[in-house]
Amino acid sequence: MNFIDNDDRANASDAPAETVSGARLIPRITIQAFCEHSQTAQIIEDTTHDRRMSKVALTTHNGGLEGAVETYRTNPTPNLILVETTLPADQIEGALGKLAEVCDASTRVIVIGHVNDVMLYRSLIRAGVSEYLVMPSSSATIINAITDLFASEGAAPIGRSMGFISAKGGAGASTVAHNVAWAIARSISQDVLVVDLDLPFGTAGLDFNQDPPQGVADAVYASDKMDAVMLDRLMSKAANHISLLAAPATLDRAYDLSERSFEQVIELSQKTVPVVILDIPHLWTSWVRHTLAAVDEVVIVAEPDLANLRNAKAIADAVKALRPSDSDPLIVVNKTGISKRPEIPPAEFASSIECRLAAQIGFEPALFGTAANNGQMIAEVSATHKVNDTFRSLGLELTGRSSAQATSRPSGIRIPDLFRKRKRA
Repeated sequence: MNFIDNDDRANASDAPAETVSGARLIPRITIQAFCEHSQTAQIIEDTTHDRRMSKVALTTHNGGLEGAVETYRTNPTPNLILVETTLPADQIEGALGKLAEVCDASTRVIVIGHVNDVMLYRSLIRAGVSEYLVMPSSSATIINAITDLFASEGAAPIGRSMGFISAKGGAGASTVAHNVAWAIARSISQDVLVVDLDLPFGTAGLDFNQDPPQGVADAVYASDKMDAVMLDRLMSKAANHISLLAAPATLDRAYDLSERSFEQVIELSQKTVPVVILDIPHLWTSWVRHTLAAVDEVVIVAEPDLANLRNAKAIADAVKALRPSDSDPLIVVNKTGISKRPEIPPAEFASSIECRLAAQIGFEPALFGTAANNGQMIAEVSATHKVNDTFRSLGLELTGRSSAQATSRPSGIRIPDLFRKRKRA
C-alpha cells in the first residue's frame, strides 16, 4: 500500500495533486497548565473536547509562573507545561529562568502572555520556549500549537478516515460506503481500505465478492500484538487499489467490545493507507460513539421518512457535541422516489437537522439488487448510470478534492416542530 502512486496519479483525469490527509492525533502526553485567569483555564480545558487531544492527560492549576515554579520544586515535570503570565515584557524572561531551573531538559513550555511584542517573542524562542501565544487566544490556537510540537507535518503522512452510518437499519450506509470506496479508487487511483465494523452481520465481503479467512475481528482480538506488518497480512485485496478488512459475519461468539476496541486498528490503517472507509453498523455503543468522534468525516445515510429524520437528528447532534471543532456530519438521503410513499424532500430533510446534504440517491431496486446479488459495485453492473457520478462526487469531496456543492432550496413540506425548531446548543 502506498500513499501516493505516482504512475496512476499521472493518469487520473482532473484530479488535484494530492488527497487531504487525516487529522493527526496528539500522542499520549501529559500536559499541566498554570493559569492566572479563570477564563484562560476554561479555554485550555475546552481543548480536551477536540478529538486530536483524546489521548492527552491535561490538568489545570492556578498560580501562573510562580505556581509552576513552586510545584516543580518537589514534583516531576510533564511533557508540556502551559503557563500564563501577566508580567511586563521585560520581566517575563527572568521569571522563565526560574522555571527552567526546576524543569527537566525534555519538558517543553508554551507561554501564554498578554503582551503582543515581536521582539519578546523572538527573545523567548531563542531562550528555549517552544511557543508564545498572546491572549485573547482560542482553544483551536492552543491545539494547533501543541500539534505543531508533538505531531509535526514533517512526520509520516496519515490516511484520511471517514465513517458511514445508517440513521435506521436498512437505510443503505454499507452500500453507499462500498461504492464510494470504489469511486475513490477508480477516480483518483488512491489505495482505499474498507473496514467492516459490523462483526456479526457485515456485508463488505458479500458486496466485494470476497470470503477472506481473516479480517477485522482477528485484528481487534490480537490488538496486544498488532503492528503494520500484521495488519497488512489481515487485509484482503478486493480490487485494484481496494483492500478489505472484512467482518466474520458469524454468530459463534458474542461481540462485546470496549470503547477503544477499534482504536489501534484505525490508527494503524491510517498509517498504511491514504483513505480509510469505516462501515459502521446501526448501533449506539461506547465503541461506536468513540469511533464517530475519532474519524475525519462522518456520513449519515438516511431514507426520507420521519423515523430516519428523528434518528439522523439524534446522531448528528451527538456527533456535533463529540466533535465541536470539526466539520458537521454530511447527509446522504438514499432510496428517494419510491412510488406512492410520502417522502420528506432531501433538502428539507438536511436543513431540518442542520447538516449539509451531500448527495441524494434514487430508488433503483433492480440495479442495486443485481449488484448486491452478484457481489459487484454499481459501476460494474452499469458503468454509465448517473448514480456513479453521485458516488464519485461524494468520494472527491470526502477526500478533499472538490468544494462543497450548494444544496437546493428547501421545499414547503410541513415537518413536526420538534425537528424544525430544535437548534444546536
